[in-house]
Amino acid sequence: MFNLNLNFGKKGKKSKKAQSKLSSKYKGILTVDPYLDRVYKEKDASIAIKKKPEYNITNFVTSYISNKDLISAVIEVSNNIPKEDVHDTIELKTYEELGLDQANEYLISSIETAEVGNSRSFHVFVIQPDTIQERYAEMLVETKYIDLLIPSPLLFMQLYQNKILHNVGVDCFVYFTRFDTVVVLYQDGGYLYSKSIEHSLTRIFEKYLELPGDKVHEDEFYNILGKEGLKSSNLDYQKDVMKIFGEVFIGINDILIYAKRAFDLDGIDKIYIGSEFGPISGLEEYSQTYLGHVLSELNFDYEFNTDEWYLDQLQCLMVLSSYDFIDNEESKVVNLTQFHRPPPFHMRPGGQFLITTSLVSIVGITYPSLFLIGAYANKAEIYILSDEEKQLTATATKYKDILAQKSKEIDGLDKQIEILEKMHDSKIKTLEAIYDKKVNYKLKSESFYRFAGDLKAHDVRTDSIKSSNDTYEISLVSENSKSITKLIEYISEKYFDKIDEIDIAQIHKEETSGYYKGILKVKLR
Repeated sequence: MFNLNLNFGKKGKKSKKAQSKLSSKYKGILTVDPYLDRVYKEKDASIAIKKKPEYNITNFVTSYISNKDLISAVIEVSNNIPKEDVHDTIELKTYEELGLDQANEYLISSIETAEVGNSRSFHVFVIQPDTIQERYAEMLVETKYIDLLIPSPLLFMQLYQNKILHNVGVDCFVYFTRFDTVVVLYQDGGYLYSKSIEHSLTRIFEKYLELPGDKVHEDEFYNILGKEGLKSSNLDYQKDVMKIFGEVFIGINDILIYAKRAFDLDGIDKIYIGSEFGPISGLEEYSQTYLGHVLSELNFDYEFNTDEWYLDQLQCLMVLSSYDFIDNEESKVVNLTQFHRPPPFHMRPGGQFLITTSLVSIVGITYPSLFLIGAYANKAEIYILSDEEKQLTATATKYKDILAQKSKEIDGLDKQIEILEKMHDSKIKTLEAIYDKKVNYKLKSESFYRFAGDLKAHDVRTDSIKSSNDTYEISLVSENSKSITKLIEYISEKYFDKIDEIDIAQIHKEETSGYYKGILKVKLR
């Protein structure tokens, strides 16, 4: 069964976090979702849906990057690396370990997980700037800037930061949207792993259309799924959707099996499932059958006032992340934004120029003869500085080209070094093998000579000798079995420090010849 925890338009109750923002320089928080074209605004602990984004410098603008648009991995760096070089080291290792194209620029942000032995471990999140630019092109027409851009898997960290969930054990969050369905794992309140599955809500609808029978429109499909879930009165619809969600839970189970093995987890303590339009009823049997877990509803009470029966959880978590980012200098919120707000007017070059020009004009009117010269001097200085700027820009471009060329040369030299190192290693191995043969190789002829002398001394002959590496099999022949026995005792004592193993098959007497025979096996060290 679901653990129900619904928000039905609660009023009159403000979260402590919300109250702390009343004195902030921001009067409201705008959360924008470019994937669903959805906008919420939080002000004075109340949240409402907006028809479209708005530009207002008193709004703090927050959004998120879907897990499907991200590349994530764990990177380890040595503890010996100086603090100021850690970020550059992470970027270099990310390019190497993920095989990123050196010619392309990537946005790389990280969050530290733990120290393991003599190294530090970081979760890194990678995305191409072009992906962000395309995703937010329309939104930026209205908002002009985005203060905070968060990887979606890290939004769930606020559930622990705000004591909504206890940071003990392993929790799994599954959230369905039309663009992406993501499975996120946290361990003891810290981000562990995330993976998108194929079945976003849009993909679920497409699979529904592929099945035979009469079909409903997309909006009606989501409406039924949100209101009736998998227990619809439309039996054909119910049968189709139940079949698709069987595939969904197989995908979720595959991710959990991988995570348990990869991170050595004993198990998953709780699984929370939700969607952009609210709870999906009827998933209990799937959870028990495929995951072996009782589901909990991913729909928490954040103590916001609202007139909506349901608040998109990602929007609420973006608001809490904004609080954390604004208030806490040591916040662990990862920010991928490229769209920074412009500085205050008096700090912009144009603003400083206009302010200076205005002051000069005012003073010039008062003291025309004195400041007319100053005005010309300013124009002359501006002209000189503009010319210097052009020269510096050309110089900077020149050195950027040189650095790019040197970087390519370094890459080429690194590859040559790698080839030479392999050749060097190969030659060392060859020389070592030659040395071993020259110094340590035992000549078989020498061994045979010694054994021949021992055989003759004990009146024992041989009719065959076989050798393999350092192991010899000698067929002994003698008129007396005692001669063979004494020979074996002699060899055992004489070559005690040179023999690993000595053994003889049973000595027997041949009836036809009357001689005693036995096979002696000697293994030298």
